[in-house]
Formats: sequence, structure tokens, C-alpha cells
Amino acid sequence: MTIADVPAGLAAAADASLRWHPGGPFDLLQTIGPLLRGQGDPAIRTAPDAVWLAFTTPAGPATLRLATTGPRADPAVDAQAWGPGAADAAGSVPRLLGRDDDWTAFDEPAFHATLPRMVIEARRRNVAVRLPATGRMIDSLVPTILEQKVTVIEARRGYRYLMYRFGTAAPGAGSVAPANLLLQPTPAQWLRIPSWEWHKAGVGPQRSATVMRALRSAVGLERLAVLPAAEAGAKLQTIPGIGVWTAAEVVQRTHGCPDSIAVGDYHLAAYVGAALTGRRTDDAGMLRLLAPWAGHRQRVVRMLGLSGFRKPTFGPRMTIQDHRGH
Repeated sequence: MTIADVPAGLAAAADASLRWHPGGPFDLLQTIGPLLRGQGDPAIRTAPDAVWLAFTTPAGPATLRLATTGPRADPAVDAQAWGPGAADAAGSVPRLLGRDDDWTAFDEPAFHATLPRMVIEARRRNVAVRLPATGRMIDSLVPTILEQKVTVIEARRGYRYLMYRFGTAAPGAGSVAPANLLLQPTPAQWLRIPSWEWHKAGVGPQRSATVMRALRSAVGLERLAVLPAAEAGAKLQTIPGIGVWTAAEVVQRTHGCPDSIAVGDYHLAAYVGAALTGRRTDDAGMLRLLAPWAGHRQRVVRMLGLSGFRKPTFGPRMTIQDHRGH
């Protein structure tokens, strides 16, 4: 997708700006997509002319507007940022949008020859995809914990409730930015949320306790962003309540990890099995199927998701739980 040039008034009003050239095909919405917690994510808003993000940097809160200009085969990304953290936010754009995500080895003919036809065709149609890397551990960790062992619908409902109740307006919200763009609570703000509010959000005590336990080590957790993805994931798992699934989901977003697989996901193993063999499988079976592409297993899964393949619907569905009572 190519988005129109940034309006002159917005560019002039920004506290910091950056133009980044990906150096080849690039699709902003496909790249940002894995960061969205549903279409109603209060911290990320997509508009016809831009993508807006709100987050807190070490220098303070920031609002970031991203838009592409030029041909999809070789565009530029224009970034404008507002708020105390504007400079940090603008400076994070290249990494955020996959500057360090190198598909060279994946795209080599010898490697492609080992891939299923479905994956090859999906990659041919999606050469503009990058794996994003936010570098923001807490922003990824909290909503991922909320997704543990519940349906996506339930998790996102709870996340939105907590964001609207305890999030804060992004810099420039309602003037330069969308009025409903919100910052996630800071670690200190998350820790002050009372138990009954977690209950109202439909978040059970096990998940809320895991959030509380993790955020008491927030400073140390943010330092994991500079470690290799595998090491960061292993250190996350030293926190009780955070297992391999949560760690994988986090480093996929924070590090742009091309290999981490969400073992323990309710649907993923069955989906991968059905796509690659026509039969459901379990986690062990999924790992065996993906083993030939070690180092690129998440790239393979991403391409399967973009292939258009849909797993046949059979078997029990996860029941939506309601922890709020009546």
C-alpha cells in the first residue's frame, strides 16, 4: 500500500521527523499488522492516509505517525512524532519497520527449493513484508499475558477495557492525532490497578498476578530488548507464569525474531499441520514439520498465514470464560 504525502501542516507541527528508505519493496500495513491487538487497538490506529502509534519511550510519551510515499517497489517512509519522546520515537522507526529483518537466506533459490509450494507462492506475492521489532518489552508483554489460555475475543475485550480505563491520551490526541489514541499504562500505573478492575476486565487472578509479578521487574525486562531474541525469551521464562508461548509471542514483536514459534498456542499446531500435510498435529508434530527451516520457522508460519489457507473447522472450540460474575 502506498500512502499519500504527509500534509504540510502536520509535518511543520511535528516535534521530530524522519524519512527512511527501506531499500526495496515495503508494505507498511502488512509489516505493522502483527503489532495490532485487533482492529480496535487503542494504541495503534490505522487511517486511509497513515498509521498512528502511541507509546512511552525512555524520554517520555510519544505519538508517531507513519506514511509511505513513492512506488510500493521502492518507497520511502515518512515519520512525524510529537511529545517528550518524539526524538526517540522517530529514531526507532527503521528498526520498528524491519530494517534488521534480512530475508536474503530465506529467498535463496536453494532454500526455496526446500519450501512447500504454498509458502513459495505466498512469498512471491508478499515480498514487501518485514518482521517488525518494537524494542519495547512491557508494551508487548502485558497484552500477551492477557491472551494466555483465553480466546482472542476475550483477551482483546479485557485489554481495551483496561486501556480505556487506565491508559492516557497520546501527545496531540484530538489535535494532530486521532482523538481516541491512547498510551498504555506505565509499569507503575499497571501496578496500581486494583483487583476489582482486573475482574471487571474479565482478567482472571492468575493472569493479573503474572502481570504484577513481571512488572515488579520492569526495568530489568526492558533491558532484554538489547539481547538476542533467544536469550531474551529464555530470561522472560524465569518469571513464574511466563512460558514458552508468551516468550515467543513477545520476542516475535520486540525483536522481529524470524524463528520463534508459539508452542502451546490453541490453534497454531493444528493450522500448521493442516497446511503442510492436510492433517492436524500437536506441538511436537509442528516442530518436526518446521525443523527443516530452523532459523526461519516464524517466516514460514508468517507466509502460511499470508497464503490464504484456512484450516477446516472441526473439533471443540475454546469456551469464552467470564471471570466477572453477575
